[in-house]
Amino acid sequence: MMKSINFKKMLVAVSVVGLMSGCAQPGPKTQKGALIGAGTGAVVGAVSGRSVLKSAAVGTAIGAGVGYYEDTK
Repeated sequence: MMKSINFKKMLVAVSVVGLMSGCAQPGPKTQKGALIGAGTGAVVGAVSGRSVLKSAAVGTAIGAGVGYYEDTK
């Protein structure tokens, strides 16, 4: 049985990530990676029944790290 996705929590997670990314001046791949990671983390967290905010935060960190690496190559 599929768990229902809490869109309100997902929206809050994506909004927080968007606000946080507006505060810094990272490279374009860092920003893109953070956004993709946050979205992926939020979806995975919602589908798996885990915390959407924590999953989005982990996804953001991983995505930003990969994007930063790509920016500094």
